[in-house]
Amino acid sequence: MPDTDAPLPLSPAPAPAPGLPPEELAELDRRHVWHPYGPMPGRSEPLIVSSASGVRLRLARPAWGSVELIDGMSSWWSAIHGYNHPVLNEAAGAQLERMSHVMFGGLTHEPAVRLARRLVDVAPEGLEHVFLADSGSVSVEVAVKMCLQYWRSLGRPGKRRLLTWRGGYHGDTWQPMSVCDPEGGMHHLWSGTLPEQVFADAPPDGFDAGPDPAYEAHLRELIASHADELAAVIVEPVVQGAGGMRFHSPAYLRVLREACDEHGVLLVFDEIATGFGRTGSLFAAGHAGVTPDVMCVGKALTGGYLTMAATLCTTRVAEGISRGEVPVLAHGPTFMGNPLAAAIAGASLDLLLAQDWAGEVKRIETGLRAGLAGAAALPGVRDVRVLGAIGVVQLDHEVDMAAATEAAVRAGVWLRPFRDLVYTMPPYVTGDEDVARIAAAVCAAARAG
Repeated sequence: MPDTDAPLPLSPAPAPAPGLPPEELAELDRRHVWHPYGPMPGRSEPLIVSSASGVRLRLARPAWGSVELIDGMSSWWSAIHGYNHPVLNEAAGAQLERMSHVMFGGLTHEPAVRLARRLVDVAPEGLEHVFLADSGSVSVEVAVKMCLQYWRSLGRPGKRRLLTWRGGYHGDTWQPMSVCDPEGGMHHLWSGTLPEQVFADAPPDGFDAGPDPAYEAHLRELIASHADELAAVIVEPVVQGAGGMRFHSPAYLRVLREACDEHGVLLVFDEIATGFGRTGSLFAAGHAGVTPDVMCVGKALTGGYLTMAATLCTTRVAEGISRGEVPVLAHGPTFMGNPLAAAIAGASLDLLLAQDWAGEVKRIETGLRAGLAGAAALPGVRDVRVLGAIGVVQLDHEVDMAAATEAAVRAGVWLRPFRDLVYTMPPYVTGDEDVARIAAAVCAAARAG
């Protein structure tokens, strides 16, 4: 593994792009660019990134004394190999020489076919069919549509509701919002408009905690009592991501599988955040030894280079839909199976599996545990937890985003706290000294926030 702790080979800095000085760029951004979860026009000034390499972001102008930041977020958990990786760059360049895009309706191409085969090879056994989507949220839309259309094809259109547990997050498009936590985040804005789903209590905390028999009974009873109207149960396995960065026992996934099988309900795992090694298993489902009927992947699929996701399903689901009155899955994105994204995704998967990814994730886990151990004693800290390449400090109050971000940047690290959480999901290529610096920045942000 390259030594990312050495003095920083932010590869040769690229020649400055012609055009705008940072001050003008910032002003145009404020006036015209609508950033995620932000007002328009913007009230805070985002940092301007001019280039990135390895695990470092280079800023166009200094921020609180830093011109270079270690990325503790993997660009919202996607850039697992870091930035400007020669293998992925080569895959992108080679595919650009052939074609960057071609429609997927009535046509196919090698990058998409190879990627689908590769995903089937590494996914939990039984997931044989792959629908390539544009983004993680769209892959959840497709998963829901698969489940609804499956039951309609079997002559049971009344099975059209979904069950999930509280504390989840599945994306910001329509059906995914309906199964996000109904009280957290901003999705309560749409209450009364979104489809009304069935919510179980949030799973008890603790990956290593023994299963709670009362909670297991709660899940089984809820599925049984709503079985006639449930198309599917959908959950994030083991880690609830943007809904609260909470970890739960894999035993509850086995309970869901058993109850769904007993009562004729499909099971969907949203592995968009957890897939491709983040929790220490290639897929979080592996911690439980369970195969869902449908599984969503995204984020790290392309190593953070381009947007792409996938929805995988079993032969049972695919054949059920194909036997229906409308024997096709009624979904077709314009950029489905994009050759450039598919080629990079295939290269990213090959790169991941060619190395000791599990050892690297374990090494990061060890470093985060050591570096965050002292955070539990900080004022205002409610909990500290680590699983795989995920480290979380939970406060007993809403984090002061501006103060926490400034503290992290002063420490030379990019973090993106939210709600009551300061957390990190670093790229797998992050060296030990950089992991220690990230952990120290998380602690600094927690103190400031």
